[in-house]
Amino acid sequence: MSVDGNDRANRPNVGRRGFLKGAALGGVAAVAAPVVSAAQTANPEGGPPKADPSKPRPVAPAPRSEESTVRPEGVTYSSCGGDYMVDVLRSLNIEYFAATPGNTFMGLHEAVVNYGMLTAPNMRSLTTMHEEASVAMAHGYAKIEGKPMACMFHTTVGLQHASMAIYNAYCDRVPIFMMTGATIDATRRFNNVGWLHAANDTPAMVRDFTKWDDTPGSLRHFGESAVRAWKFSMTPPYGPTLLAVDSLLQEDEIPGGEAKRPPIPKMPRISPPAGEEGAVKETARLLVNAEHPVLFAGRYARTPDGMKMLVELAEALQAPVCDGYNRMNFPWRHPLYQTRRQRVLLNQADVLLALEPSDAFGVTNALDHDGNARPLMSPTSRKISISSVELTPKGNYQDVQRYASDYDLAIEADAEATMPMLIEEVRRQMPASRKAAIEARGQTLAKAHLDEINRAKAGAVYGWDDSPISMPRLTSELWNQIQGEDWSLVSDTNFQSRWQQALWTADKPYRYIGGSGASGVGYSSPAALGAALANQKHGRLSVAIVGDGDLMFGPGILWTAAHERIPLLYIVHNNRGYHMEIMQFQAIANRRQRGVDRVEIACNIDNPFINYAGMAKSLGVYAEGPIDNPKDLGPALKRAIAVVKKGEPALIDVVAQGR
Repeated sequence: MSVDGNDRANRPNVGRRGFLKGAALGGVAAVAAPVVSAAQTANPEGGPPKADPSKPRPVAPAPRSEESTVRPEGVTYSSCGGDYMVDVLRSLNIEYFAATPGNTFMGLHEAVVNYGMLTAPNMRSLTTMHEEASVAMAHGYAKIEGKPMACMFHTTVGLQHASMAIYNAYCDRVPIFMMTGATIDATRRFNNVGWLHAANDTPAMVRDFTKWDDTPGSLRHFGESAVRAWKFSMTPPYGPTLLAVDSLLQEDEIPGGEAKRPPIPKMPRISPPAGEEGAVKETARLLVNAEHPVLFAGRYARTPDGMKMLVELAEALQAPVCDGYNRMNFPWRHPLYQTRRQRVLLNQADVLLALEPSDAFGVTNALDHDGNARPLMSPTSRKISISSVELTPKGNYQDVQRYASDYDLAIEADAEATMPMLIEEVRRQMPASRKAAIEARGQTLAKAHLDEINRAKAGAVYGWDDSPISMPRLTSELWNQIQGEDWSLVSDTNFQSRWQQALWTADKPYRYIGGSGASGVGYSSPAALGAALANQKHGRLSVAIVGDGDLMFGPGILWTAAHERIPLLYIVHNNRGYHMEIMQFQAIANRRQRGVDRVEIACNIDNPFINYAGMAKSLGVYAEGPIDNPKDLGPALKRAIAVVKKGEPALIDVVAQGR
C-alpha cells in the first residue's frame, strides 16, 4: 500500500542535502558497523582496501542522529515508481546517472543504487560535488559516446546551480537527459525548506536554453515523456532536455502493485532530416564547377561516419577543409586540412559550403572595433550553408549569432545526414574534363599544408627552455608521451593557441572533443571527466589541459575522479591568472594611457599562488608540481600517465605562459 499523508507528516525537518539514511525500502535495518565487501580488494600499498570498479560500490551506513536521519515509516512495499523509472532509463540505453544528492529526487536515486546498479543491465551512480559538474560530465560524455547520460538535481536551487552548464550544452548542441525533483502537491511540503525549494513550474528557469521539458503527472506519463525527451535530445540539432519528476511519484508504491506496472514505450529509430534533393543538386553543381571551393565544418560531425564522409567529399573535389575547432571534423594531418590558412582561402574562394557553422556570419566577415563588418570573400562568391540549428530557434539567448545576410542558399537540414546525397551528386556531376585541374588543385593544397606544418615546427622552438613553460613546449612534451597510445584529448585547445592542431596527428573522431559551447567557466574539468568516463570502457588514454581558474570553479570534481576511479590525466595550465581577461584589461588600459602595472589587482591568481598538486592530493588524486622547469615536465608526464594506465586519475600542475 502507499504511504499516506499522516505518515509523511511525522518526518523530521531534513534540509536541502538530506540523505535517506537508515530507512531502506523493504524495511531492511541498517548495519551498525562498516564492512569490507567483495567489491573491495586488498591494497598492496597499505591503508584502506581499494574498490573494484567492476563491482557495485558498497555504502557504509552513517551513524544515526536526529539531525541527519529519516526515521523508518513502518510501511513497506515491493514495487515503487523509482524502479519503473530506472527500467525506462535502461530502455533508452542510459548507463550512467550523475547527481549531487538531494531529497526531492531521493526516491529515484535510491532505486538507481539499490535496483539499477544491482540488476542487469547495470547502471552506475556517480556522485558529484556540484550540479554544474553533473551536467558538464554528461556534456563531455555525450561528445565521446554520441548519446546522453542522465543527471538529476534537487528542485529549484539544484537546477539553479546546474543552469550555466545547461546553457553550455545547449549552445554546443549536445544531447543530455536531465531530471529535477519536484514536490508538486503543496500539502506534502512538510517544512519551510520544502516550500522555499518548491516552484509551480520548475523547468521555467531554464526553458529558454533547453530543447524540451515536461512535468509528468503519472508513471505512464513519465515513461512516455522520458522516451520523448530522449528522442528530442537525439534529433538534430541535439540539445539538453529536462523532466521535473514528482517526489511522491518516485517514492510511492506503483498503484495496484507490479501487476499494474505501466508498459515502457518503444523508442523508434531516429532518421535525421536531410536536405531537399533539388538544393543538394544545386550545391553539388556549384562545387563541381568551382575553381576555388572551400569547405567549412563547424559542429558538423555528430558520429564517426561524419568525418569519414567529409574526407570523401573533400577528396572528390580536392577542396580545402577548414573547421571551427568545435568537433573533430577532419584529420589534422590530412593534406586538405587547411584551417590555419582559412582567411587566405576565403579571400580566393568562389564557392563556400559551410556545414553546421556555429557562426555563419563570422565565417565570411570580420568586425572592426566599431562593429563594422569587413567581408572576407568576394561579393561574387557563392555561399551555401547546411545547418539544422534553424529548425529549432529560440529568441531570448543570442547563441545564433549575427544574421548572415550574404549567403545565397541555406539548406535547413542536418549536414551529416545530407552528406551521402551530396557526395553522390558530386561524383555524378563531375565531368572527366575537370580531373586534371582538380588533381593540380590538390597538389597545390598539399604543398601549402606541408609548408604550414614546417612553419609551426619552426615557431615552436622559440622560448623552448623558458620558465614559465611555453605552450609549444607543454603540448610537445605531452605529444611525445601519448603519440604511441590510443589517446583522446578531452579538453579544448583554444587557451593553448591551438598548438595541438599544429603539431599533433589526429585521425579518429574521439581524438578531440572541442570546447564548451558558451564559454561558461568551470566547464573543462568536469566535462573532461565525463569524456574520460566514456573512453574508459574502450581502453583509451584520456588527457586534458585545463585552466587554473576553470578548475577552481569546481575543484570537487577531482574527488569525483578519485572516488569513481576514472582514469584521466589532468594537466593544469597554471598561468596564475584569468589570462584572456588580462589581455583585454591591458588593451583597454593602454587605450586610456593608464599602463598595465595594476593588472594583478583585477585578473591575477596570486598572493598566494594556488598549489593545485597539493589540492589534488588532498582529494585523493595522484599529483606532481608545480613544475616550472621545462626539463622536469616530460618525466613527470610519463609517471602520471603510468598511473592513469593503471586505472586512476592523475594531475600535473604546470606553471606555464599565458597562451
